[in-house]
Amino acid sequence: MSQKISIRFYNDREVRAVWSEEQGEWFFAIVDIITAITGSESPRKYWSVLKTRLKRQGNELATNCSQLKLMAADGKRYNTDCIAMSKVSDLAKVIPSKTAMDFLDWLMYADNTIDGQSRQKAYTLFDGNLLDSIPVGTVAGLQQIHAYLFSGIFAFAGKIRQKTISKGGFTFCVAQYLPQQLQLVERMPETTFDEIVDKYVEMNIAHPFMEGNGRSTRIWLDLIFKRSLKKCVDWSKINKNDYLQAMTLSVADSSRIKALLAGALTDDITSREMFMKGIDYSYYYEQEN
Repeated sequence: MSQKISIRFYNDREVRAVWSEEQGEWFFAIVDIITAITGSESPRKYWSVLKTRLKRQGNELATNCSQLKLMAADGKRYNTDCIAMSKVSDLAKVIPSKTAMDFLDWLMYADNTIDGQSRQKAYTLFDGNLLDSIPVGTVAGLQQIHAYLFSGIFAFAGKIRQKTISKGGFTFCVAQYLPQQLQLVERMPETTFDEIVDKYVEMNIAHPFMEGNGRSTRIWLDLIFKRSLKKCVDWSKINKNDYLQAMTLSVADSSRIKALLAGALTDDITSREMFMKGIDYSYYYEQEN
């Protein structure tokens, strides 16, 4: 059985976590917490020294951490010291940094934000086998995804916008013409890689919802890739700024986003962890810097 994993992002730094069914809470990688709080470039050494000091002082934190296998940047799993969410504040108190309290505030309340609530809903798309019922590549399918992610959060969840919106000086499809444009996008072919990405780019330009377009449309894109190419995107391989810049440029030239997506395709299409990691990165793309 695959692990239930989650990746949170604090000031653009990954904080990996794994769910413990036995204890009913998230366990966070201690080296990630240290990096997030201190900015240390040698968090393992930092933790080794700190753990030794805590043991000498008889502090239970040093012995109460759990070794869990987490995936590292090289794609391999390593035993990693992890600490339960209920104990993170105790760890932060012994790390001398002005950032500790801000980190704790972020960690404790991140799941209560709009993105936090929506991300939890996104996880259940996989766990609830709901993805199989979504009509792939259609406007209705995209509406279903959006409605599920944002129901109870936005009153317009799953509803095509009736107002014209813009972002960064670019105006998306004028609301008056949006229904017709969406039908044109839906009819676009989706057999080859280039066709699929072209369709994705056009859907992004249409921007059918008032908010939540990117998070919904990236799931929609992956479903098309899975059906047509038996591939999906490993979003963790695409840098946030590179992705955002490529999508901005795609209005006139889609070559850059195509290159990024092509380099991140994987055939690991049934993996729960791949899907969850994709959700975490997708939501990270939307975080303000």
